[in-house]
Parts: sequence; structure tokens; C-alpha cells
Amino acid sequence: MEKKIRVLVAKPGLDGHDRGAKVVARALRDAGFEVVYTGLRQTPEQIAEAALQEDVNVVAMSILSGAHGHLFPKVVDLIREKGMDDVLIIGGGVIPETDIPALKEAGVAEVFTPGTPTGDVVNFIKEHVKL
Repeated sequence: MEKKIRVLVAKPGLDGHDRGAKVVARALRDAGFEVVYTGLRQTPEQIAEAALQEDVNVVAMSILSGAHGHLFPKVVDLIREKGMDDVLIIGGGVIPETDIPALKEAGVAEVFTPGTPTGDVVNFIKEHVKL
């Protein structure tokens, strides 16, 4: 049986809007990935622990609140502290272009902004995760 890419879709922080995360989760599922959605208002610690427990290949975070500069790097650090160095970490949401270089420097592999076709997210994951 072919092993599927496992993706954790997470909503860090107090952001209460998850339509975009759900759209991405469905697109990933439809592309053949196994998807685990954590739900709203997750702490970085909860996201990192869920990534460990679910043995995922990818953590995909979505945020609209503006706290990406703090929350995304915190999740990256916690995941790496748990020894998950091979987990691909991506982010998306309403994130100013000027903030993206710092997020990438902090360990977020790619940042997808509003209007990005879901196929681009699928292709990025397929290109960067080797099972």
C-alpha cells in the first residue's frame, strides 16, 4: 500500500476565522493527502504536540490575526525541539509580503497569501516531501 503524505492543518492563536484553512484542508484531502485539522485557537504547544502525536510530514498553519511574526516561529521552534527536523512547515493567510522573509528565516518553508491557487500548495508539498 502506498504511504500518503500526512498534513496537520492548524490555526494558531486567537484567530476565529477558519474558512481558508478548511478550503486548504479539503484541497489537500482531495489531492490524496491524509489531513488532520486541529480546529480554532490552538497554542503553539498544542500544534507541536499534535504534529508529534499524529506523526505528520507537514504542518500547515493559517492565520489572519497578524500574530504570524510571533506564532509561526514559536511553532517551528517547538517542532524542532521535539526532534521533528524532517517536518515541512508552511504558512498562509493574511500576511504582508514584507513579513515573509523573516518567517522563512525562522524556518517556515513557504508562505501562501490570499488568492494563491490551492494547487500551488499541493504542488509545493509534493515537491518538498519525499516518503
